[in-house]
Amino acid sequence: MDGDDEVLENAARTDHELIAAHVAGDPDAFTELVNRHRDRLWAVALRTTGDVEEAADGLQEALLSAYKNAGSFRGDSAVTTWMHRVVVNACLDRLRRRAARPTVPLPEQDTDFGSNMLADPKDPLHSRELRIEIQRALAELPVDQRAAVVLVDVEGYSVEEAARILDCPSGTVKSRCARGRAKLATRLAGVRNPSAEDSVRYSSNEGGDVPL
Repeated sequence: MDGDDEVLENAARTDHELIAAHVAGDPDAFTELVNRHRDRLWAVALRTTGDVEEAADGLQEALLSAYKNAGSFRGDSAVTTWMHRVVVNACLDRLRRRAARPTVPLPEQDTDFGSNMLADPKDPLHSRELRIEIQRALAELPVDQRAAVVLVDVEGYSVEEAARILDCPSGTVKSRCARGRAKLATRLAGVRNPSAEDSVRYSSNEGGDVPL
């Protein structure tokens, strides 16, 4: 089988087939899996950490862990759920370690991140300034609340899926989202413009309160 055929074969495999092939020794299967989901994994890492360097390091650690420990994947959830869990946990671990070193100055936050991730086509916000304010507010949330809000309100996971990723009860995710949304609403009250078409809107819908 030549290189082109191998590429086509990998592209045709499901995520579960790719991870099984990787565990079985296929040298290209994990690369295909990462390429398939890299953008979303990066977006989650970036929004969870609020810092480009922390996100890059967290994602690198997570992918290395996933590569080494793919055999522990039981197949009882989507591969993407498992990969997101590894990425979020790696990022949260980095944030907690950083918080435990208060004598080390935190890096200056580049709230636009030098990335177009915050200008995702799904994003209904067309104001760059408003996006920056929202990202600043998101970065100020406690890390557990931020992770829940990012997964449910930004990435669109259900509460149950987010609970599996964060390895906690669904009720805990709901509580963290509710507290995080309340803080975001207070923090962003001064920058909201109810008459503007792209204003920040908070609804009573579960999972749709913060259209970041």
